[in-house]
Amino acid sequence: MNSNNNAEDILGLLNRLPALLRWAGMKNFGSNLHFTYVAPSAQYVHYIDTQIFGERSLQKPTKSTAANNTLPPLPPELATEAAIVLWKKAQAAGYVNANYQPLISRTQAALLADTMAERLGIKEKWKVFEELWNRKNMYNDYYKALEQQQSLAFQDTLKRVIC
Repeated sequence: MNSNNNAEDILGLLNRLPALLRWAGMKNFGSNLHFTYVAPSAQYVHYIDTQIFGERSLQKPTKSTAANNTLPPLPPELATEAAIVLWKKAQAAGYVNANYQPLISRTQAALLADTMAERLGIKEKWKVFEELWNRKNMYNDYYKALEQQQSLAFQDTLKRVIC
């Protein structure tokens, strides 16, 4: 396995961690978890993301969910046939992993959420994607993205990929 694939595997695992914590009964309150990954023998440090989690829920996972070791299902708005087509395109482009968690920056993820919500006609887009990705204030990420030149270029690419 080359180091690039290894880095992608690590990023994928780290992106799955918040969803696994939610599956284990964690609520969206509490501390921040910051990930930083440095590739072996590399000088470049890549900031990955901040995920918010904490305080254990009183609700425990069911036996069937725990036995299957699966993540909670997608929200209904994001589990339609049209949505699955968009998810597959986003996965093929490397924007999300197999568990629908973003592999891109917060600002780019907000642009992805906006584009998908627009295509799928989702009115409460931030609520739906914030719950799925365990993030808060995605609308702030979106407006920050609109101020960044590289995000605008990504938005153009995104519209071609998710069309």
